[in-house]
Amino acid sequence: MTKTKLLTVAALGLGLVALPTIGDAQSFQGGQPIMWGADQVSRTTTTLSMQGRAELTQGDSRIRADNIEAGLNGGTLTRVEASGSVYFVTPEQTIRGDRAVYTPNNDTIVLTGDVILTQGENVITGARLVYNTRTESAQMEGGSGGRVQGVFYPQSGN
Repeated sequence: MTKTKLLTVAALGLGLVALPTIGDAQSFQGGQPIMWGADQVSRTTTTLSMQGRAELTQGDSRIRADNIEAGLNGGTLTRVEASGSVYFVTPEQTIRGDRAVYTPNNDTIVLTGDVILTQGENVITGARLVYNTRTESAQMEGGSGGRVQGVFYPQSGN
């Protein structure tokens, strides 16, 4: 591992440790109703396609994008692909990217493009973020020749 990559991984690890944790209520969870809406919607037995201000909400979490394609199996989400100004929002943090793929069976959302994760004043930027909605673990990558960067504000001990 190169020195730059090692320093990037160490900085990201320290930064993620500094971020406050998110409770399970903010994660996409099975069993909770999923609300959806968009300017234009089409549905078949296996897909839900939404264009224009598309949004999926479950519990306190929301995916918003210009377009969302959701795979369905018996009315259950199997895969969600979002593109164009994608936001994954919880009460504690906002993740922005150009494209996202959410896979409910492994609780993972992968955002790519110009990815920005914010939580309070803390910010991490990179090219690809893998985030587990159940464990709240995150891994940011810098992309080809890119870097992961962050700004972290320590919590005051007052």
